[in-house]
Amino acid sequence: MNEAQQQEVDRNYDAFRKLLPTILPKYQGKYALMKDGKVLGYFSSAEDARVSAVAFIKDGLFSIQQVTDIGIDLGFFTHAVPVG
Repeated sequence: MNEAQQQEVDRNYDAFRKLLPTILPKYQGKYALMKDGKVLGYFSSAEDARVSAVAFIKDGLFSIQQVTDIGIDLGFFTHAVPVG
């Protein structure tokens, strides 16, 4: 992960943790696609979120976070889902 990706992941995770109490009841189990510390949408799977991100986020800087009360930092998507 390069520095820009790490900064995006850190910014998004910090924002996500602050939002979690308000979004957990409605979006538990969903995957939040995040950019610039904002949730762009909620998806049923991490793959659905990734596909949307690739289509709409041209610079490739985003993160995906599962909405759960268990602390899981998925970070940059390539660290969240095994490739291959």
